[in-house]
Amino acid sequence: MTLPADHPKIPPARIGVLLVNLGTPDAPDPGAVKRYLGEFLSDRRVVEIPPLLWQPILRGIILRTRPKKSAHAYAQVWREDGSPLAAITKAQARGLDGAFGASVTVLHAMRYGKPSVGEQIAALKAQGCERVLVAPLYPQYCAATTATANDVAFAALMAMRWQPALRTLPPYYDDPAYIAALKTSVEEGLAGLDFEPDAVIASFHGMPQRTLELGDPYHCHCRKTGRLLGEALGRELIVTFQSRFGRAKWLEPATDTTLEALPAKGIRRVAIVAPGFSADCLETLEELAIRGRESFLESGGTDFAYLPCLNDSATGMELLRQIIGRELAGWVNPA
Repeated sequence: MTLPADHPKIPPARIGVLLVNLGTPDAPDPGAVKRYLGEFLSDRRVVEIPPLLWQPILRGIILRTRPKKSAHAYAQVWREDGSPLAAITKAQARGLDGAFGASVTVLHAMRYGKPSVGEQIAALKAQGCERVLVAPLYPQYCAATTATANDVAFAALMAMRWQPALRTLPPYYDDPAYIAALKTSVEEGLAGLDFEPDAVIASFHGMPQRTLELGDPYHCHCRKTGRLLGEALGRELIVTFQSRFGRAKWLEPATDTTLEALPAKGIRRVAIVAPGFSADCLETLEELAIRGRESFLESGGTDFAYLPCLNDSATGMELLRQIIGRELAGWVNPA
């Protein structure tokens, strides 16, 4: 069919994939960190305290004190190409672009910060993407991560007259391909050490205990990942939870207190991995690799190693190709 000469230009139909990760400030300075934390900690999925109670605390105390401390932490891990999380997620998207055929475009977005989920969905639509797979890169499902990433994607569609069809990537905490990728990555990391660890710790991002009691499956997903990875490695892992915040009770055991207690139990050489993170970030590079090391050695440990996330390694990229390619079934032909 020949379109009229004055018909608006319509790009050829395409398929979009949007990798979504948590987010990061634009720079390692207090102002940028304050803007980022203001958005992040105002999300009702993240902090489930009524806004009338929470916002005065956030605006009056936290955003006045925490940005400077957090900016110092970010400065210790910032790269020439920016935040590690943003740079790695961008590299993952770039590495996947073209992996699913010429008709599939892959972009990345941050739930908090830039580029935003909404603007990237709009960019995909502008390129002719009539079908979009939103892929939150969180292996274990949590309302404060997976659900809120999906929330903003759904909200973006609510503002569009011509919406693309939408799919979302399900959690992959027990996916054989994910466990196999972790096994390969951990074994490669352990092989490169100059010591034999007495224990290997699998540290997951913590969540308030209340989220488990309300029905969030995150704790169970983390525990299953730890168990399956331990079975694949042929050794039991110590599963812990990091990044406690505020006075509420959080999932236990805590990573920091575990590291401090292990030397007294005769465990003086440890390796630690963070299977819940698809890309290295502040919580892995500063909290674990720097502060975790310091606290473990100060408590009597002798050897400490942080093993990197899957990131955009060959193993990590092959995993993403598998789990994303699977979700594109019916939209594209298998490669």
